[in-house]
Amino acid sequence: MMFEKSPKSYTDLLGKTNRIVEGTTITGDINSPADFRLDGHLVGNFISKGKIVIGPAASVKGDIVCKNADIEGRFEGKIQVQEILNIKSKAHIIGEVICGKLSVEPGAEFSASCVMKTQVKNLPPHGAAAEEKIA
Repeated sequence: MMFEKSPKSYTDLLGKTNRIVEGTTITGDINSPADFRLDGHLVGNFISKGKIVIGPAASVKGDIVCKNADIEGRFEGKIQVQEILNIKSKAHIIGEVICGKLSVEPGAEFSASCVMKTQVKNLPPHGAAAEEKIA
């Protein structure tokens, strides 16, 4: 069979997506090298070298550090996105946003401080002074 490649290397994971379905609540931190789609609820922090998609029924209360993000649901906390943050029309964002590029659809609720940095490299995980790392 062609699916028997193991063990998976980190680069093999980059095309894969983890899914948390509606009705599921996770309390705790998630650290994943792969892309992530959340349709449930996360109370905790999320760190990924890939992309996170927060679906329309989903919510996150905590801090997020990732490469790219699409938000359709609710987010409350601090989010640091290395490249592009897409905020869809039904999204509710409360807190602090640091990103490379920002896209906000009309209709989104955006109550956050926002810092856009063209070169956001190797973001510190939790509140360590992001400004000091970026020259």
